Amino acid sequence: MSVNPASPSFQLFGDSTQSVNYKRDSYNYITQLFSDQLPAIHTGLFNVHLNQGIIVQPHWHTNVNELVFVISGEVITSVFNPFTQSIMTYHVKPGQASQFPKGWFHWIVALRNNTHFLTIFDQPTPDIVYGSDFLRFLPKEIANRAYCVNEAAYANAIAPINQSTILGPPLNCNQHGGTMNHPHHVTQPSPTTHPYIDLSPPPTPY
Repeated sequence: MSVNPASPSFQLFGDSTQSVNYKRDSYNYITQLFSDQLPAIHTGLFNVHLNQGIIVQPHWHTNVNELVFVISGEVITSVFNPFTQSIMTYHVKPGQASQFPKGWFHWIVALRNNTHFLTIFDQPTPDIVYGSDFLRFLPKEIANRAYCVNEAAYANAIAPINQSTILGPPLNCNQHGGTMNHPHHVTQPSPTTHPYIDLSPPPTPY
């Protein structure tokens, strides 16, 4: 978008809290600040609020690098390195940042209630490919042909995924016979290994 700084309508202020991108419930939601809210901006960001155990589901971006900056609470960020065939995992606290390179598969898990972080992009409009969409649209016959996965088992496993999922687990997770586990204790991981995650029932939001 071309912006004329000499125009009377030119402004250098935007409010990310006024534009809701996605809302799971009143404790877990994403707002945004992109060129629609601030025409002069040449980047963009999501303003993310999560409670403990909620995940920004696995996904990737085809056109942007992403920076995660934690304001309050704690998160675990994980990203698949396609060159080393390994998952790089980081325990990120307030004032710390983690990066996802363009095209790399990644996800974020909140470790505390009232976690707040920004995901900042180097382009004004990020493309997003959701892992939930890949799973639900992959035909069971192709899963069997490609990976020798039992067709019926695959179809049953992905049955709860009936729409794009941005923040998980879905609110109806237990209705489908799934489990809603969450990490509440994480030891400090090395940058290239998974942390140990102790699983227990999720807390009741307050």
